[in-house]
Amino acid sequence: MFIVGLTGGIGSGKSAATDFFKRQGIHIEDADQVSRALVEKDSPVLCQIVEHFGSSILNIDSSLNRRKLREIIFQDKQERQWLEQLLHPLINQKMLDNLHSASSPYAIMVSPLLLETGQQKLVDRVLVIDADESAQIERVCERDHHDPNQVKAIIATQLPRNKRLAMADDIIDNSGNLEQLYTKLASLHQTYLSKVKP
Repeated sequence: MFIVGLTGGIGSGKSAATDFFKRQGIHIEDADQVSRALVEKDSPVLCQIVEHFGSSILNIDSSLNRRKLREIIFQDKQERQWLEQLLHPLINQKMLDNLHSASSPYAIMVSPLLLETGQQKLVDRVLVIDADESAQIERVCERDHHDPNQVKAIIATQLPRNKRLAMADDIIDNSGNLEQLYTKLASLHQTYLSKVKP
């Protein structure tokens, strides 16, 4: 299976790009969705996380309060590393199992931390959806109602933009509108199809 790793900074347009590929019938494996499934209420993984961080990270219904956990791990690098060491191997294995059983011509692994966690070793090509920082901040504030400083703090924990771009095989500039993004992706989709044709 030819696997494309899709990544980009927060607010760069990964979801819009993923939606485009999904509409072309391409199998998408999303690290965030796999991660969410792993930490569902009463799951063994959530129990380990609660054991480590305490029950204050839970909502009243015993589900994970993501915002609370995010606040902790973005303020404490060691806590973030602990969580990553627990989750990343489990996420990678689950995604690989699903990707290799996909029936589309190629498959896409979407992960915001593709390059930070070494997941690029699991894919054949790295596609970076790129936007400048001001566009990222504006989009995330609008989408998640975050404070601009909170978004800047999240950006600061991610791989610097220049490093991300240097590690990419393919770069899509998403500083324009959706229509422009889709036009660029349509061309890339044809390129990927040509790579997997027998």
